[in-house]
Amino acid sequence: MPNRIVIVGGVAGGMSAATRLRRLDPEASIIVIERSGFVSYANCGLPYYVGGVIADQASLLLQTPESLDARFELDVRTGSEVVDVDRKMKEVAVVGPDGEGYALPYDTLILSPGAQPIVPPIPGIERAHTLRTVEDVTRIASAVAARPKSAVVIGGGFIGVESAENLIHKGISTSIVEAQMQLLAPVDAELASLVHDEMRKHGVQLFLGSGVSAIHADDVELADGTRVPAELVIAAIGVRPDVTLAKVCDLEIGERGGIVVNDFGQTSDPHIYAIGDVAEKIDAFDGEATLVPLANIANRQGRVAADHVNRRNVRPVKTIGTAIVKVFDLTVAATGWNEKRLAARGRSFQAIHTHPGSHAGYYPGSEQMALKLLFDPKSGEIFGAQAVGGEGVDKRIDVIATAIRCDLPAPELADLELAYAPPFGSAKDPVNMLGYIAENLMTGFTENTQWYDLNRLRADGYTMLDVRTVAEFAAGAIPDSINIPLDELRDRFDELPHTPIVVYCQVGQRGHTATVLLRERGLNAINLDGGYKTWSASEKI
Repeated sequence: MPNRIVIVGGVAGGMSAATRLRRLDPEASIIVIERSGFVSYANCGLPYYVGGVIADQASLLLQTPESLDARFELDVRTGSEVVDVDRKMKEVAVVGPDGEGYALPYDTLILSPGAQPIVPPIPGIERAHTLRTVEDVTRIASAVAARPKSAVVIGGGFIGVESAENLIHKGISTSIVEAQMQLLAPVDAELASLVHDEMRKHGVQLFLGSGVSAIHADDVELADGTRVPAELVIAAIGVRPDVTLAKVCDLEIGERGGIVVNDFGQTSDPHIYAIGDVAEKIDAFDGEATLVPLANIANRQGRVAADHVNRRNVRPVKTIGTAIVKVFDLTVAATGWNEKRLAARGRSFQAIHTHPGSHAGYYPGSEQMALKLLFDPKSGEIFGAQAVGGEGVDKRIDVIATAIRCDLPAPELADLELAYAPPFGSAKDPVNMLGYIAENLMTGFTENTQWYDLNRLRADGYTMLDVRTVAEFAAGAIPDSINIPLDELRDRFDELPHTPIVVYCQVGQRGHTATVLLRERGLNAINLDGGYKTWSASEKI
C-alpha cells in the first residue's frame, strides 16, 4: 500500500515538501490541503504588486493545482481547511470549499500552515489591512486603486518598510508608526538611522517610539494624542506561528510559541512533522529555540522532512537568520546576531564599522556602504554582520553568512579569495578588509572604541583628535575636538596634549594610521571605529 501523506498548507514549506516527496516516491499518495485560494505563490513579492513594480498579479502565482497535478501528480485542494486531527486514528477532518466535511487518513502528516499576522486589540483595527496572502494583496490593491490621499503603516519591520515604499510609488502620502525607536530591528541603531534618512528623503513620515491607541475613520491616533491622516491603514506589526491545529491535537508548543520539532522536523508525535514559519528553529549561536519566518528556511525544512520520511540521511542545519530588504535606493541586509542581542545576552564582542565602496573607487559608479561586523574578541568567532548601502551589499552579507556557516574566524576573512575586477570589487574586498581589521584588533596591534563610548572617554580625560583635512573639519566635527591633519601629524606632535587620545577621521582608515603612529611614539591612543561618519549617523538616533 502506498504511503499516505497529507500536507496542511502550501507555499514555500508545504510545496517544497510535496514536490520533494514525489521525486523520492513515485507511488506515494500526496494530498495538499490549502485554506486559501492559492497554493504556490511568491508572498515576498506581494508589496511590490501593491506599488506596481510587479504589474501582473499572475506573475506572483508560481503553480496552480492543475499544473502541480500534471507535473507531480499531487492532489492539491485549495479553499479547504483541516479543522481537526485524530492522532490515534491517524486521520484529519477537512472542510471543503463547499462547506462539506470529510475525513482523510494519513500515514504521515506534515503541518505547514505558516504564521498569522499579529492584529492587536486596538479600537478600529478592523479597518486595517494585513499583507500575508494573495487575497490580502488583492484587497489592498483595490483600496489603492481608489486613490487614497494618505496611508499609515503600523510596524517598521521588513513588510512595513516595503509597504510604505510601494505606497509612496503610488503617490500616496505615507507614514510609518513604529513602537520601537528604530525601523528594521535586525540592524543596530546607527545603521538604522541611515534607513530613517532614506525613508524621510522619499517622503515617508516616521513616528518612532509611538504606539497606536485607536484607528478612526480618516486617521490613526497615537498614544500621545497625535492624529495621523490615514485613509488607508496597513497593519504590519509582525507574525506569530499558526499553531491552531497543533493545539487541537495536543502537540508540544515551545517557549517561543512555535511547534517543537527535532532535527528532522518531527513533532512530539513522530508521525507528524512541522515545517516553515509554524515550527521553532534552533539558533546557531546559542542552541536555543528561535522563530525565523524566512522562505529559504521553510524550503529547506520541507526538503529535510521529505528526506526523513523516505529514510534518507539528513543534515541538520541551525539558523543564523540572514535577511535583506530594499528601501528605495538602499539595500539593507543582516546575518547572525546584532549588537543589541549580544549585549542583552551578556556576550563579549568586538565591533568593526567600515564604509567601503562597492567596487574600485577609480572605476565609475562605486557606491559607498556601511558595513558592520561583530565577533568574539578572543576566539574570532563571527557573531553577525549588517550592511546598508547600494550595489554590493547583498554580496558582502552573503559571503559573511557563508563564513559563519563554515565556522571561519573573523581574521580569516582576509584570506578569502574573492572575485576582483574594477567594475565589481577592489583588490582588497570590503570583506577582506574586515578580516585585516579584526586581526589587528585581536593581536593588539591597534585598539578601537565605539561611538557610544565617547561621552565616557571624555569624562575620563581623553582628547578628541580629528586627523581629517582642515576643510573636512570645518564642515563638521565631533564637539571639543582638535584638528591636526594626518599628513601634518609627524611635525606637530608637540601640539598634542598630555592626555589619552581618541583619534578619528571620516571613516576610520586614516584614524587607524594615526593611531598606530601615536602608539609608536608611546602615546595612549585609540581609533574611533567607523570614524566621523558612523558617529554622525548615531547623532540622529
